[in-house]
Amino acid sequence: MSISPESPEITPEIATSKSPHTDYRQLDRTKLTPMYQHYVEVKEQYPNTLLVYRVGDFFECFFQDAVTIAQELELVLTSKDGGREIGRIAMTGVPHHALERYSRLLVEKGYAVAICDQVEDSAAAAAAGRMVERQITKLLTPGTLTDEGMLQARKNNYLAAVVIAKDHWGLAYADISTGEFLTTQSNHLSSLTLELLRLQPSEILIPTNAPDLNTLLRPGEKSDYLADCLPDCFCYSLRSQFPFTLNEAKPRLLTTFRVKSLEGLGCEHLPLAIRAAGGLLEYIEDTQKAYQVPLQPLKTYNIAEFLILDYPSRRNLEITQTVRDNSFYGSLLWALDRTVTAMGGRALRRWLIEPLLDIKGITARQNTIEELKENPTLRQDLRQLLREIYDLERITGRVGAGTANARDLLALAQSLVKLTDLSQLASLGTSPYLRALQKVPSELEILGKEVIGHLVESPPLHLKEGGVIRDGINFQLDEMRRLYEEDQQWLANLEVTERQRTGVSNLKVGYNKTFGYYLSMPRSKAEQAPDNYIRKQTLTNEERYITPELKERESRILNAKDDLNRLEYEIFAGLRTKVAEKAAEIRQVAKAVAAIDVLAGLAEIAVYQDYCRPEMVDGRLIEIVDGRHPVVEQSLGAGFFVPNSTYLGSLLEEQNYPDLIILTGPNASGKSCYLRQVGLIQLMAQIGSFVPAKTAKLGICDRIFTRVGAMDDLATGQSTFMVEMNETANILNHATSRSLVLLDEIGRGTATFDGLSIAWAVAEYLAAEIQSRTIFATHYHELNELASILSNVANYQVTVKEMPNEIIFLHQVRPGGADKSYGIEAGRLAGLPAVVIDRAKQVMTQIEKHSKIALGLRQGIEKVNPVKSKKSKDKLIEQLDIFEE
Repeated sequence: MSISPESPEITPEIATSKSPHTDYRQLDRTKLTPMYQHYVEVKEQYPNTLLVYRVGDFFECFFQDAVTIAQELELVLTSKDGGREIGRIAMTGVPHHALERYSRLLVEKGYAVAICDQVEDSAAAAAAGRMVERQITKLLTPGTLTDEGMLQARKNNYLAAVVIAKDHWGLAYADISTGEFLTTQSNHLSSLTLELLRLQPSEILIPTNAPDLNTLLRPGEKSDYLADCLPDCFCYSLRSQFPFTLNEAKPRLLTTFRVKSLEGLGCEHLPLAIRAAGGLLEYIEDTQKAYQVPLQPLKTYNIAEFLILDYPSRRNLEITQTVRDNSFYGSLLWALDRTVTAMGGRALRRWLIEPLLDIKGITARQNTIEELKENPTLRQDLRQLLREIYDLERITGRVGAGTANARDLLALAQSLVKLTDLSQLASLGTSPYLRALQKVPSELEILGKEVIGHLVESPPLHLKEGGVIRDGINFQLDEMRRLYEEDQQWLANLEVTERQRTGVSNLKVGYNKTFGYYLSMPRSKAEQAPDNYIRKQTLTNEERYITPELKERESRILNAKDDLNRLEYEIFAGLRTKVAEKAAEIRQVAKAVAAIDVLAGLAEIAVYQDYCRPEMVDGRLIEIVDGRHPVVEQSLGAGFFVPNSTYLGSLLEEQNYPDLIILTGPNASGKSCYLRQVGLIQLMAQIGSFVPAKTAKLGICDRIFTRVGAMDDLATGQSTFMVEMNETANILNHATSRSLVLLDEIGRGTATFDGLSIAWAVAEYLAAEIQSRTIFATHYHELNELASILSNVANYQVTVKEMPNEIIFLHQVRPGGADKSYGIEAGRLAGLPAVVIDRAKQVMTQIEKHSKIALGLRQGIEKVNPVKSKKSKDKLIEQLDIFEE
């Protein structure tokens, strides 16, 4: 857990008397120069940030901030003389054009960066004999980034705020680059943890009256309360509690969204949600300073609207990143992402972390995918046109905030014009999402054409350098350009004219910042200078002159250039404001564009990977015929993956499928892959996607739990087995009969008898008490006996072919239980020395002869709650005899 922003401590080597001063609070400020005095004043207003201060062409840091930035960015730390009474002042800086890159690095490390920029022309300030005026123009924090270069194009950058009251909590989150703004309220702190881990916000705001705040401020100390509700993998920013009070938050929301009641926003009776949203809104206003972020209307949601995936399950299924190295390659998102726009990429990621529970919503997506799958011409034409659409959401955000440049605006305009073609293509379809895309407001195309008509084809990056607006747009601008070009032409002809007039063939026209434009000739030809030449400077081999007409032209040229740039900027700003007024309409269309991009991509992959449309049904049925793992199949290539079927959750007479499958088989035979395969197919179906199977009929799951693989949690001092038990406990305490539970090797992290006992009890509880749909992969073959005791349990195995000196993995799941795990054979395949393999076989033979397993089960059989009937208990006692030698 990192608390951001927080001032770093002074390092010992910097704090010595011979080193530069680093703590401005210990200095006599009256002895500082005016610039340093202003720096200190600004720093005191933003004590918990790293302050970068514009000085000429650099952004400089002083005092302790200079030390911190030099260390974090590996820059050279220098110092500057502050006078005899002040001593040396620590100093480091970066070029102004590199600020974005260095700021991004600091923000990624959890720092907040305050940018103090010049807000007036330095020449004007110098002419007036005063210091250039500077102000904080922006605060950069992990959750408030909007610049394109600081964001991942295909991932939302969420800022969240949390308010906790006993066991209840309110959460608000926003992506200020796209304008999304949502809030919710619920109870149970464990569900808050799940929601934060689902959203993965870049920054979380906490009011200073949060429970147990003193412990939160010291991450090294333990806090059972906060450890349960605030994951330590996020960056937390502490805020004044005042903006998070109901009396302050509610009026702020009403004013911002211009409503008289929050009823229409869905949170009128959710006080904690209101407080979180109001506090988050205040933080955005405080950090953006000169810019007003155009947020979408606040949306209230319920965490029960989506299929719930806890963090271990999300990690084990590798939905957005892999377990091994947290990479995108090899994740489900990698396997499914065929989107061609950044908006579509972000939407697909959101769909994957928000699977639907509503069959109607799922069917609407399936209908669109099916139509696009069956109509390849329409699909390909849509995808080709989508490639020409820029990131409407984020560009609109920059336009609304007043930070979009001419290239942004032109890209937006070109996309708006393309929307008409996109709408016409969509009109060829009849499915829900294609119909939604047909409703593109005609005024957006008109606006796009107007912007294109105003801006040059290749505008410069910087707005105030001119060259942005086309000719013929503004009469005053055209006239100013004509006069400016005439003066420029006169200047261009001056050198030729004066050479002819003076007879000096090497006469030149030059320019420098001190004298402006001048005429130069060799000193040997000085006597040829005309009478109207005024000597301005004598150099070793050259004389420099000015003339009254040259100075007049120079004044006109320089002033005209500034006036031209100023007028162009005013025209551009007006155009940008006009576009900003349509932000809501553009974002609405952008949402439809993103959705059709996702669905067209899913249709594309359904065609080329031979996916089927799953039939979504009421009830608990999971019927997958020849299912395949979507990621492994793509990694192996077509034709190499062995499909397997799955039947769970139906107790109808004609379909007597079990609730729990005991899955046995050798190591490395594909049990874990099979478990994940079932979970991913269910997840894909509930986002509306087609699935990798021959056919599929699926009921809705409320939650998917996976316990696959093992790892230590050294940060909290938990062993592999303790992590396993924690995750298993979470499953048993939260699973329902509508959940899908996928367990792999429960109980393997402890002694054999302990592990078998736990595995038996867990499997029995899931089948008899919870009756969730479960696949329980294990090497404890004794668990196969559960199928003879409980009617809703079945045994399956991953088959192998035994040869005299080797085994061949067939990767086929078939009915029946395996009687051995071939672990020694797996060791041989891994390359263990032959002498070790032989000795292992000898030891195993002795163990099999003398082992007695689970003798204690008989004594406790009458206390086993899930096995309720006397007949079942008697049968279990009878079956336990097989465990004894």
